[in-house]
Amino acid sequence: MSVPVLIHLLRERLAWHSQPRVPEPDLVMESVAQTTSFSAAGETNGALAFLYLYNALQITSLLQPGDSVLDLACGPAHQLAQIASLNLGVQFIGVDASAAMLACAQQNLARAQVENVALVQGDMTRLVGQTDGSMDCVMCTMSLHHLPDQAALRAALQEIRRVLKPQGRLYLVDFGRLKLRSTQHFFAHDLQQSVQFTEDYFNSLQAAFSVEELTAAVALLGPDVQRHATVLAPLMVVFRTAFRRSVDRQALLRAKVAFASLSAKQQDDFRGLAQWFRLSGYALPCDLEAG
Repeated sequence: MSVPVLIHLLRERLAWHSQPRVPEPDLVMESVAQTTSFSAAGETNGALAFLYLYNALQITSLLQPGDSVLDLACGPAHQLAQIASLNLGVQFIGVDASAAMLACAQQNLARAQVENVALVQGDMTRLVGQTDGSMDCVMCTMSLHHLPDQAALRAALQEIRRVLKPQGRLYLVDFGRLKLRSTQHFFAHDLQQSVQFTEDYFNSLQAAFSVEELTAAVALLGPDVQRHATVLAPLMVVFRTAFRRSVDRQALLRAKVAFASLSAKQQDDFRGLAQWFRLSGYALPCDLEAG
């Protein structure tokens, strides 16, 4: 963890007052500029590549061959493509409210030659077409903050509960609302991306629900859900069911190839995120750098 990051986290830890939530100005990303910048950030050496690989490993430890998995607000599908490529025996459905994002997702999945994903346009608060108890796992990565308010958040969690099978598995990860505007500004600019991406990232941090708000909504899913947050400040918060399996050899080999394709900076960012969560007691299910 770099010194500037640590300084901001300590300031955040010591702050007394919290900022109010500021909902996203665009709840659904439809503009070409937004779609293009977000998709570019998910490319192999884009700003989010390390985060996508981290989430892919954690989600893989929840999945088993033959599963049906629903990905809420899949966006341009770089994250979904990576998870699907590590779990070829699993069938995925990606849902997003944005037609522009789904068009981009279709292109990205074709380019990555991922064939175990279907895409559907839809609203995560009303999962029309998804039957009760039909999903082995539901995941949502960095998208809950796009919901307009706590009522919509609760509606999304109620829909997740409806479509999950008994003993179904869950992986939700999102930003937690930080206390200081200066911390939000620092992390939004730390990735050193385009003006559009930085603006969207800053808006996302302002729109994040608090850890308490997220926890209250997730409580609808019962006591089997574990919560993990980055230490010192909840820049990221994970909610997941307790089920966990070892990552199989083929998936591990593919993940190692993905890690090797990252730039040196992206690999450092991956290690930093893994350590940040590990300090809170949330470790990776496998080691990508072991011999």
